Amino acid sequence: MTTRGAGWQRIVGHDWAVHLLSNAVNHDRIGHAYLITGPAQIGKMTLARTLAQALNCAADPPLRPCGECRSCALIAADRHPDVRVVLPEISERGIPSIKIEQIRRLQQDLSLSAYEGRYKIALLKQFDAANANAANAFLKTLEEPPGHVILILTAADSESILPTIASRCQTVALRPTPAVLIEEALMTRWRARTEDANLLAHLADGRLGWAVEALQDRARLETRADHLDLLYRALQGNLIARFSLAETLARKAETLPDMLQTWLSWWRDLVLLAFDRRAQDRVANIDQSARLITCAGNWPPRRILDGLSQTERGLRLLRQNANTRLVLENLMLTYPFDPASIQSE
Repeated sequence: MTTRGAGWQRIVGHDWAVHLLSNAVNHDRIGHAYLITGPAQIGKMTLARTLAQALNCAADPPLRPCGECRSCALIAADRHPDVRVVLPEISERGIPSIKIEQIRRLQQDLSLSAYEGRYKIALLKQFDAANANAANAFLKTLEEPPGHVILILTAADSESILPTIASRCQTVALRPTPAVLIEEALMTRWRARTEDANLLAHLADGRLGWAVEALQDRARLETRADHLDLLYRALQGNLIARFSLAETLARKAETLPDMLQTWLSWWRDLVLLAFDRRAQDRVANIDQSARLITCAGNWPPRRILDGLSQTERGLRLLRQNANTRLVLENLMLTYPFDPASIQSE
């Protein structure tokens, strides 16, 4: 059995990725660039920071990262002098972007020798938010990386960044963490109540980070309940009521991506049940099971699939800065009408 540092043991799930990276550290087979991919809050930055800790940890190789030394503590707090973290800047409309000025500052810093660590390390979060100029500038660093520099990027997937950048990185594609592991972690590490852990583990869609944040901030579940109430209002209303709702929601553009993500989760559950009534144990919104089962029985599967695909499309269009009201009105035209199917219990 391979010995691993305590830092790796704190990662929930992603065992294959931990095995890959810890072996690389222990056997001194470190690549010069890594691309860690996966959905938001699945653990990409946790894994990236743990790798950075392992690379500059003061402990002997089999015990890296120890999680206790000065280097590990500074990296965990984003205060290590040899580890630079580059975060996207957020526009007034909530659009993230990594700009060329950030990359140029990073390149200047990486050209210097390490101050106290073995390596100079750059953690670039959400690199798929890099604009074209920033991405092209960063490519030069990847093409001729300094020997003492390790680059660690995170992104939703490898297709969302320049192929010339992805091809020069070793990709670590994270998969959703099983709900049972999230539930266990919430109860043992964060002392969640059993019922809370069970609900959050199902809602998390494999994202431990989301589950922990929702546990610590009850407003997240309250917001989710508000979003579902708005969805039910839309489904129960006639076309005039739906368009009125779309007009109201369009004035709160900053909340729409999160709202549509909640709606998308609901439609995914509905598709599961529409095609397999025995799939109740795979439903994410377990507290909405009764309504989901009723809707699945009352609407044709084709209409349910349309609801799912159009919600996915609407979310994608919003992220591309599309007109919010038009996106919402298109959803209202697509969603099926059946007030009786979702009456409150």
